Amino acid sequence: MEPIVEPYAPLDSPKPLAPEIWTVDGPAIGFRYLGMTLPFPTRMTVVRLPGRRLWLHSPTEPSDALFERIEALGEVAFLIAPNTLHYWWLPEWHARFPNAGIHAVPGLERTARRPLPAFETLAEAPEPGWAAALDQVRVFGGLVDEVAFFHRPSRTLILTDLIENFEPARIRSGLWRRLLRLAGATDPDGKAPLDLQLSFLLHRRGLRRAVRRMLDWAPERVVLAHGRCYEADALAELRRAFRWVL
Repeated sequence: MEPIVEPYAPLDSPKPLAPEIWTVDGPAIGFRYLGMTLPFPTRMTVVRLPGRRLWLHSPTEPSDALFERIEALGEVAFLIAPNTLHYWWLPEWHARFPNAGIHAVPGLERTARRPLPAFETLAEAPEPGWAAALDQVRVFGGLVDEVAFFHRPSRTLILTDLIENFEPARIRSGLWRRLLRLAGATDPDGKAPLDLQLSFLLHRRGLRRAVRRMLDWAPERVVLAHGRCYEADALAELRRAFRWVL
């Protein structure tokens, strides 16, 4: 049976995005929402820091082949859970790379639905281990807390769920396609889905501050965890996607 969402093949393979940064598309996961199991494609971002140390953002479902491909790029030094939803495979990655530091959003130890290894809390300022290459900003919301990252050498903004941009042509379920369009999370006008927007009603000032900082970084491209990334016109896409809060 064909998947409901056409994957971004090839899966489990690092795809060069710019110097020292790759994306890895993983298999779709089933996300429970309103009594339904909804298919979400997954995407990991890999940054190679000085000294061939690797920084893995939102690690996807692992396999021996994926482990080997990642190891070919360098030494896994950091495993990042960038928001309160993207953390599930941390234990498996940490079992393979026990010397890697785990960093996650505040409060994940209370909300995670599976036991996690001990981790450091992501702060407003970047950790010394990656500060030479990456900036970051925290966003607190009523539904999802997220940390956005900016890879300075490639001028790449790395987001998770603050923008979702599903391509309708890749969705084979008419119902799922209509739901995503109603939520406002489809290309070419992808953005935070409506439920996430509503959860920021009491946190708009902080989100607006974070978005303005993202704009000040002047990224050239934006990596998203779900859907088509923005490989050009990044500032225009950000202003469009966040117009609901700006």
